[in-house]
Order: sequence, then C-alpha cells, then structure tokens
Amino acid sequence: MESLQSQLLISSPALVDPNFRRTVVLLTSHDENGAMGLVLSRPSEVLVVDVVPELAGLPGLDEVVYAGGPVQPEVFVALAEFDDVEDAAGPVVGNVGFVAAGSVPDDLAIQRMRIFAGYAGWSAGQIEEELEEKSWILVPAEPGDAFAADPDELWRTVLNRKGGSYALIAAMPFDPSLN
Repeated sequence: MESLQSQLLISSPALVDPNFRRTVVLLTSHDENGAMGLVLSRPSEVLVVDVVPELAGLPGLDEVVYAGGPVQPEVFVALAEFDDVEDAAGPVVGNVGFVAAGSVPDDLAIQRMRIFAGYAGWSAGQIEEELEEKSWILVPAEPGDAFAADPDELWRTVLNRKGGSYALIAAMPFDPSLN
C-alpha cells in the first residue's frame, strides 16, 4: 500500500457527511493502521491567543483556531512552516510539519503556524473504501495549502488546480437544488 500522506482529500459532491461537506483535508499520516488528517477549510471564531497563550510570540496567534476534525476536538494540533523541517515533530509536506508539544516558542524557527482543534481519523482500510466510493478526490498537497489565506475558497481553488472536469465541480453551487 502506498502512503497517502501529503495528499489532500477534497470532499466530492457525493459526500454528505456534515463534518466533511465541501472540505479540504490534509492527510498528515497514513499507513496500514489507518489515517489522520486536518480539515484546512473550517475556521472557527475563537482566537488562538485566547486558547493557547503559551505560544505568545509565534506567528499565527492573531488568527483563529481551525476545526481540524471531529476526533478529540478538545486537543490542539499545531502545524507550522519551519525554516528547517528537521525541527518539526513530524514532517507533513515540504517544510510543513507538526510543532512538538511543550516546544519553547523562542526555540522555534518558523515562518507561519496554524492551530487546529481536533483532527480527522480513519481506521485501517477506511480511507481506501471511501476513495473507492468516490467520496473523496485526491490532489497532491502544496505547503501553502495548510495556510490558505481564504479557507472558504480552498475547496474550489484546489479543484481548479486539479483541472479538467474537476474545475466544473468547483463551479457547482453549495446546494444545487437552489440553482
């Protein structure tokens, strides 16, 4: 089995689960035991500085926390773009990786950071089944995807990047019955 880490899962119009409708998920790990990912397109209204004040001094604290997925929403996960990805607790794509729990902010050489509450998880073989069902569209991730300036448009942006018939899907209204 080839790992899908560093791929984006783009929810297809057939996926009606409200946790994932019109979402973009960055797969942060994938192996024979299952997969983990972070929803990149669901900003909350809560400011990072209000919930994780110990990260004061790092880039991204004036941003909002993102809803990373329905699993353990009380757990915070930090992704950052490192000057040297070797400093990451685990690399994800390019120079983007996890910030280790308990990191000392002054010791981190990062360009930008995003905080997620919770994550998305799949058991062994589940993501493969969902791909066969056409619930997801796979697109290679780019490091900047994790820090999209307009997360509400990320779904359309990535589908347009994939091109072809996927660009047509990107143009679909959220609720086609209202067309």
